[in-house]
Amino acid sequence: MTDTSNTRPADSEAQAPRQSRLHRLMRYLPLIAPVLLWAVPCWVLLHTGQHWPLPVTLAGTALFALGLVGMPLAMGRGHGRRQQDRAAIVGDTLLGTSWVLFTWSVLLGVFLRLALTVAGVGVGESQDRARIVTWAVLGTTAVLLAWGYAEARRVPRVRRLDVHLPRLGAGLDGLRVVLITDTHYGPLDRTRWSARVCETVNTLEADLVCHTGDIADGTAERRRAQAVPLGTVRATRARVYVTGNHEYYSEAQGWVDLMGELGWEPLRNRHLLLERGGDTLVVAGVDDVTAESSGLAGHRAHLAGALHGADPDLPVLLLAHQPKFVDRAAADGIDLQLSGHTHGGQIWPFHHLVRIDQPALAGLSRHGTRTLLYTSRGTGFWGPPFRVFAPSEITLLVLRSPHVPTSP
Repeated sequence: MTDTSNTRPADSEAQAPRQSRLHRLMRYLPLIAPVLLWAVPCWVLLHTGQHWPLPVTLAGTALFALGLVGMPLAMGRGHGRRQQDRAAIVGDTLLGTSWVLFTWSVLLGVFLRLALTVAGVGVGESQDRARIVTWAVLGTTAVLLAWGYAEARRVPRVRRLDVHLPRLGAGLDGLRVVLITDTHYGPLDRTRWSARVCETVNTLEADLVCHTGDIADGTAERRRAQAVPLGTVRATRARVYVTGNHEYYSEAQGWVDLMGELGWEPLRNRHLLLERGGDTLVVAGVDDVTAESSGLAGHRAHLAGALHGADPDLPVLLLAHQPKFVDRAAADGIDLQLSGHTHGGQIWPFHHLVRIDQPALAGLSRHGTRTLLYTSRGTGFWGPPFRVFAPSEITLLVLRSPHVPTSP
C-alpha cells in the first residue's frame, strides 16, 4: 500500500512546473504521435542496415505509410461524428498495434543491438545484427498482441483483498463490496462477455456492488444490448453507479436513466445509508470531474452535495470515477474512495503517461491521515482490444472493522 500522506509542500512546488511542461507537451501528442508510432518502427525494421531486397523495402515502407494515413482516418470516422463501428475497430486495432510495435522497436532496437554487438554476434556483419533485431521485434510484437487480445477479451479474474477502516462499526465487519468499472461497451459487440462478467459478480455474494463509470463508448440507445446484463447483477443491499468521463462523450443522462431502469442507484452527488448490525456506512457518489465542462445541466462533481445531511461521525465509502478526486476526498476525511479510469495503463508502458495525470495507477493507496483509495485496473478495455501487462479485474473488497470483539 502506498502512503502519500507525507508529501512535502516543497516537493509539490518543484513538481508543478515539470507537470505543467508535460501537460503542454500532451497537447501536441495527437499531431506527433501517429508519425512517431509508424515512422520509428519503419526506420528500425527496414532502414538501419538490414539491406533487404528492394521489393521488400518498398513494400514494407508502403505498409507503414498506409498505417500512418489509415489509422487517423479510421479513428476519425469511428469516433467522430459518423460513429462507424467498423472504422473504429480498424482504427483502434491499428493504434494498439502501432504502440506495441513502436515500444519494442525502441527497446530491442537499442538494447538487443547493443547486446548482440557486445556478445560478438555477427562480427563484421552489421546486416546480421540488424536483421536479428527486426525478426525479434516482429516476433515479440506478434506474441504480445495475441496475448494482449486474449487478456482483453476474457472475463476478468477476481481480485480479493481486505480493507481495514478504523471508523467502521463492528456490525459492518465483513461487508462484501464488489467493484466493476470501465466496462467500455463499444464497437466490438461484447454482449456475451457482459453476461459472463455479471455471472461472475453474482458468485461473489456481494452486499454492495459498485460501478464507477465509463460504462460504454456510445449512447445508451446504441449500446443498450451490451449493458442490459447489468440488470441481472445481485446484491443483498444495493447496486450503485456513478458517471465516468466517457458518459459525457455520449449523452450521459441517457446512461443515468438506463442504469436506473436496470435497477442500479445512480449516485449523482448524493448518498444512501447502508445499515447492518446496528452500525451505518455512508455510501456516496459524485459525477465525474469532467461533468461540469460537458455543459449538461445539473451535472458536476459536488462532494458537499453528496454528503449533505450525512452524520460526519459515520464512515464514508465514496464512488468517484477518477483517482485524482482523492485530493478533495482526503480534505473531507473520506474513509475509502473507489475509482477506475486508469485501466492500469492497459498497454505497457502507457502507464507512465497515466501517472502524469493521476495520483494512483492501481491498487490500494493512502492519502492524507485517513483516506484510502482503491483504484481498479478496469473490467473492460478502451479502444485497442489489447491488455499488455495490465490485466483487467473484478474486485472484491471485504471491509474490516477494528472494533470486532475478540473471542476469549
